[in-house]
Amino acid sequence: MPVETTTPLISREILFGNPEKISPQLSPDGRYLAYIAPDAKNVLQVWLRVIGRDGDHVLTKDPKRGIRSYFWTYEPDKLIFAQDTDGDENYHLHLVDVTTRVTKDITPFAGARAQVIAVEPKVPFQILAGINKTDPRKHDVYRINLQTGEAALEAENPGNVLGWTTDADMHVRAALAATPDGGHEIWLKNKPEDPWKTVQVLGPDEQGAPVDFSEDGQTLNMISSVNANAQRLVAMDVETGKETVIAEDPEYDLSGAFVHPITRKIQAVSFYKDKLTWKVLDPEVAADFEALAKVKNGELHVSRGDLKDRTWLASYIVDDGPVTYYLYDRASKKATFLFSQRPVLEGLPLATVKPISYTSRDGLTLHGYLTLPRDLSSHGLPSVLLVHGGPWARDHWGYYPLVQWLANRGYAVLQVNYRGSTGYGKKFLNAGNREWAGKMHDDLIDGATWLSLQGISDPRRVAIMGGSYGGYATLVGLTFTPNFFACGVDIVGPSNIITLIKTIPPYWAPMLATFARRLGVVDKDEEFMKSRSPFYFVNRIVKPLLIGQGANDPRVKQSESDQIVEEMRKNNKPVEYVVYADEGHGFARPENRMHFYSRVEQFFAKYLGGRAEPATDIQGHSGQDR
Repeated sequence: MPVETTTPLISREILFGNPEKISPQLSPDGRYLAYIAPDAKNVLQVWLRVIGRDGDHVLTKDPKRGIRSYFWTYEPDKLIFAQDTDGDENYHLHLVDVTTRVTKDITPFAGARAQVIAVEPKVPFQILAGINKTDPRKHDVYRINLQTGEAALEAENPGNVLGWTTDADMHVRAALAATPDGGHEIWLKNKPEDPWKTVQVLGPDEQGAPVDFSEDGQTLNMISSVNANAQRLVAMDVETGKETVIAEDPEYDLSGAFVHPITRKIQAVSFYKDKLTWKVLDPEVAADFEALAKVKNGELHVSRGDLKDRTWLASYIVDDGPVTYYLYDRASKKATFLFSQRPVLEGLPLATVKPISYTSRDGLTLHGYLTLPRDLSSHGLPSVLLVHGGPWARDHWGYYPLVQWLANRGYAVLQVNYRGSTGYGKKFLNAGNREWAGKMHDDLIDGATWLSLQGISDPRRVAIMGGSYGGYATLVGLTFTPNFFACGVDIVGPSNIITLIKTIPPYWAPMLATFARRLGVVDKDEEFMKSRSPFYFVNRIVKPLLIGQGANDPRVKQSESDQIVEEMRKNNKPVEYVVYADEGHGFARPENRMHFYSRVEQFFAKYLGGRAEPATDIQGHSGQDR
């Protein structure tokens, strides 16, 4: 039964095209505002605005893929952006002089991946970066001179360090190290020249990490679930080891911290429940948060501005419109509108996103989000179970193009934070251990069943769709519960847990013990892991499947999709398969997004009966049917 509604179709170009402006950041001296926006060729670049002047101009010249990550250094007039090659995730750091517009690759190491560890106002002409140029399995710490480009080894990774934390003088003094049992340890140096000592043991069922040091270096702030269910903010005295709980919630993990740029004082923290909530710790900023809460309805996100702490940046997330950005002046307590992420969305018939919860078959409370089409009876709808990746991540409230697109086409959209999702404390996270294709899948089935029992969905017209783990969940849905879903869409999803583990990026090696605990040990648990791998159950598939894959995906290799497609075709199973030559773990280029979701739209219209915008010839995409 086709969907009939008076709500206008919103074009895929509007929903999946590039944003107009995103990611504003003030320079430390407050003179400049940088942001990301498309250039004349619709490629995302870093742009610059001189505060108080007209005439923004583009700084970077990325040829095709677009820039999505950058930050200001403390050297005057310098910022750094990260970029990989066609989605391979071997990011290089590029230094840009905003006055001359000269760009230099400061980590020019072929085949290596660089990640920023620290920038500090006390050391403005240097940064610390983790680079795996010597051994691809581990990131050592290098001190890079921004004026000469010299990269000197600062700290060698013994092989199990996952992250490093520095003090205000930019000395490496804390680390998070993996342990053979799947847990972690927090290491500390009282002084930079001291040897490492273990100050907290995080067993395999615990979560935590160092966050930062106080200005005087005598306090280490950490997040930890030790002696609690959820990760809380803890301050440790470096000399005595005494711990003091700064902020906690019994159910929800700490989400973030708002830290003064100079004093390093933690002034506010956030917890993500159904939506983001703030807890102010420092009375000095209480009036600021109160003022910002009144500027606009929506989920408030705050970031620092200039080093003198005079100006902040605030953004507001809503579910049925674009993100909006504001400059906030602390002296006057006034917020000035900067720009909207995508003004074309304003006034469009977008759907609302409702937080929901239900009880799993074994009594666990599960949270998620439900989005219903506008102007349609919320009864007997075709539906899409949209599964988040990770799986150690979670869905959030807000505007998501994929969700709005599906709702606009007439589908109810259910997003479930199944067991194993993060943010809900360690009990909920650990409930997902060894439950891939087990109870984690039961949670999804229970969600779709709940939707049907509410009368919202037509149980004969429910699809499952997702990326990464969500793609795996799609394959599980069509193999382990072959008659439950009408069809499925898998985006960069693994088909075989064994081959997934054997082909992970080399720098994920320290996490193998965690994978072993949560998924199984490849050599020891081979039969168990086969029993949870859709590849071995292709013969059960009876419903149509569409797969999208990036050719350069370093996390879920193309072979994961190739092998299940080959097996399906041997068994005459219904599958469509598209590979994008210049993509990695997901689709970054708008041409590729629009091409793939055009395919999905026709696929869902055929098997679920939703609406579809006519297919168009999209120029510049790299997708090829295989």
